[in-house]
Amino acid sequence: YEAMKQQCRLEVPEYFNFARDVLDRWTEVEKEGKKSKTPALWWVDGAGEEVKWSFEELGVLSRKVSNVFSDACGLQWGDRVILILPRIPEWWLVNVACMRTGTVLIPGTQQLTAKDILHRLQKSKAKCIITDESVAPAVDSVEAECQSLKFKLLVSEGYREGWLNFKDLLKNASSDHCCVTTKCQDPMAIYFTSGTTGSPKMTQHSHSSYGIGLTVSGRYWLDLTSSDIFWNTSDTGWAKSAWSSIFSPWIQGACVFVHKMPHFDPHIVFESLSRFPITVFCSPPTAYRMFVQHKLSSYTFKSLRHCVSAGEPINPDVMEEWKAQTGLDIHEGYGQTETVLICGNFKGMKIKPGSMGKPSPEYDVKIIDENSNILPPGKEGDIAIRVKPTRSPFLFTCYADDPEKTEATIRGDFYVTGDRGIMDEDGYFWFVGRADDVINSAGYRIGPFEVESALVEHPAVVESAVVSSPDPIRGEVVKAFIVLTPEYASHDPEKMMKELQDHVKKVTAPYKYPRKMEFVEQLPKTISGKIRRNELRQKEWRK
Repeated sequence: YEAMKQQCRLEVPEYFNFARDVLDRWTEVEKEGKKSKTPALWWVDGAGEEVKWSFEELGVLSRKVSNVFSDACGLQWGDRVILILPRIPEWWLVNVACMRTGTVLIPGTQQLTAKDILHRLQKSKAKCIITDESVAPAVDSVEAECQSLKFKLLVSEGYREGWLNFKDLLKNASSDHCCVTTKCQDPMAIYFTSGTTGSPKMTQHSHSSYGIGLTVSGRYWLDLTSSDIFWNTSDTGWAKSAWSSIFSPWIQGACVFVHKMPHFDPHIVFESLSRFPITVFCSPPTAYRMFVQHKLSSYTFKSLRHCVSAGEPINPDVMEEWKAQTGLDIHEGYGQTETVLICGNFKGMKIKPGSMGKPSPEYDVKIIDENSNILPPGKEGDIAIRVKPTRSPFLFTCYADDPEKTEATIRGDFYVTGDRGIMDEDGYFWFVGRADDVINSAGYRIGPFEVESALVEHPAVVESAVVSSPDPIRGEVVKAFIVLTPEYASHDPEKMMKELQDHVKKVTAPYKYPRKMEFVEQLPKTISGKIRRNELRQKEWRK
């Protein structure tokens, strides 16, 4: 870790474009025969169809898409483009073409409703939307209310009235295209936040924030080289897909492996890790929680050497169970849509299960109080990144078109993440909860994650969400919403509650145990799979 901090000195030039300065450079390395034969992109659909593109092929095809943008659509530098596609190769081509043309990419998940799409089109004033036949009807239903929308591109073998056919245009486009010149701080993409605590914000990133800033992630957290084959299961609608399906691996010249997988299926994951030579794997904690419910001993992940997780904290017992079954540690990382990797369990570091690891060398990360004072080890406070006197170029530029919300993230000399945490004596950071999620019961401050981790250690619990609930004596108490495993679902609720309360008292400090419990079939989640504790909390306080 100390050596990494010394080595990591990222240069930020005045001009930078990821397509030209990174992807085209790997094309040259390929042509010189100095790179392993692994492709840049390896896509499978699970039904026998495969696509393998070298960096050179990726370059040729993305230049053709760039010409579709400029010629067929008349898009210019700075125009905003909404992209809603599943995990298909065209998604990667559009990402790269936006960089080449200086258009600003706005990805979205296919699970967005017509109302969500309307909100994004109106708020972003996007000029173009690119999607497939499953989402096109929703776009058509709201188009009349979107004055800025001029072009609709359909990625499909079929045709639809009012839409340009992307595949036809691509086939006929020229592959000669000159990449625009972009400054480091020019806008590259806008990511709508996942909305765990309110309506999604438009988080704007520059060409350098992800394009250079994710170097640490690729090299030291994911531990990638140009001969690795890396699979990240993230949905294409989220910033994590940019982190780990574009920038981090391609900075390192690694192969991005993609399985179309329309619906998340642990068995498809196990079969793919067994069948394909995937060396590095990334999935969210929700997925790992599902994985360890299965018997993994019937599979052999012969090439897999490194596993990572991000998106929300991963429970220590899930890490232990995964290691017991696969022999591999899970290297947890922590970041936000607004940042690159803030903390991570980097290669070669001792892993403390439940910890987010140590700060990335790109940031000066501290735990601060409400007056911006830096707190000592062991004291809970706000996780913050120093931005004065110098703001890191690897932070988001702003919440687009919302200076007030942008300004509200700054307290004193720090960008405040909105997350609560503790740093221990060894410099490891521990997540307590979103600032809104921390429970204050009879003077005791209780972080939901610790209680949830204690609960999930019990064999009856698949997952849980812990929130505050009003109490006449204590002000508020801990309430747990719990999803039980099928084997325990028919047990007597009163006895189950008592058993789980006793279990939590043994595993963690007794005052943290949930005084209230509700057994549910599922928990409310954002489209990206994060638990919406604020929804459960509001329900409790409205009663």
